[in-house]
Parts: sequence; structure tokens; C-alpha cells
Amino acid sequence: GKDRVFNTPLCEQGIVGFGIGVAVAGATAIAEIQFADYIFPAFDQIVNEAAKYRYRSGDLFNCGNLTIRAPWGCVGHGALYHSQSPEAFFAHCPGIKIVIPRSPLQAKGLLLSCIEDKNPCIFFEPKILYRAAVEQVPVEPYNIPLSQAEVLQTGSDVTLVAWGTQVHVIKEVAAMAQEKLGVSCEVIDLRTILPWDTETVCK
Repeated sequence: GKDRVFNTPLCEQGIVGFGIGVAVAGATAIAEIQFADYIFPAFDQIVNEAAKYRYRSGDLFNCGNLTIRAPWGCVGHGALYHSQSPEAFFAHCPGIKIVIPRSPLQAKGLLLSCIEDKNPCIFFEPKILYRAAVEQVPVEPYNIPLSQAEVLQTGSDVTLVAWGTQVHVIKEVAAMAQEKLGVSCEVIDLRTILPWDTETVCK
């Protein structure tokens, strides 16, 4: 209802700041930035407030019930302010988790895991999936573990790692490499950018 789902002024710093406050007060907060390209005004709130809240209070307080959603990446016609992938800026900041799904099925399970996780999470949703992806998604709730990469294809010569929309690109590349060069490619979807699954990738 309107008491739980509402529009705010278009002020990214305010949206995230409000979400932090709601989460610190004990509620579950899901803040949406309409496009990831406009998340930068909220950068200070994310890296200096949300990410550090638990640490600076000696674990007396936290905003772990905060999830920040933002459409991410390019769709081929968005120009410079609607085509960015800003996850690298946040990937160097301890205290937050960063997740990017490759498909609708993955998106639901990973988003529910972010919402239930006791750490602030940024959930980047590939813009192109909104219109291009068709997939059967279970109605009932389900979770996909965070920080657990998925091996989509085994291979013996080279390992290809990607996340989000690029997973589909490297799957095509792997097929081309096998067909034209006889190169066997392993394909891994990282899914969580921070903290990432070093064990699966190194193996």
C-alpha cells in the first residue's frame, strides 16, 4: 500500500539517505535509483554512511536491511547518461555487497537474498533484461546464495568470467571458440561482484 511503497523527490542522495535511516530504525528498506547512471549523487551516502555504519558504531548499529536497486548497463540506444556500468566504483568499498543478475530467474532469487541479507546491498539490474529477456520464473519465493559464482559451462583450455548482460556475450564467444578454434572454454557467471567467489574462479 501507499504507506510502504511511495515516490520520493528525485534526489538520489536523499533516497539513499532516507533508506539508510529506515534500515537503521529496524525496517527493511529498498531504495530505487531510477538509473544506475544517476547513482553518483548518492555515492557519499553509500560508501561513507551505509558501508561504514556497523564498523564505526562498533556493531551497536547497522543498516543491514538496506537494498539499493538500480537499472544498469546499456541497451544500445541510451547514450552516455543511460548506458553506464558503475559497479567498479563500489567494488573497492568494504561493507556493502554488489550483485548483478544475468536473467529474470536469477534476478528474483538474488534480489530476495539481498533483501534478507544483513548487510547493505546494491542490486544492479541489467536494463536490457527488462525488454529482451523471457524466462519462466517461479511464483513462490526462492533464494540464490550471494557470493557464489555459477559455472555455466565446463572447459579445459581457458576460463571466461563475466556478470550481467556480458554473460550472454561470453557464452556466444565460447561457442565460437570451440567451433572455429577447437578451444574448450569454461564459462562462469560471477553474479556477486563484492565479495566475489574467488574459490570458484581460481579453481
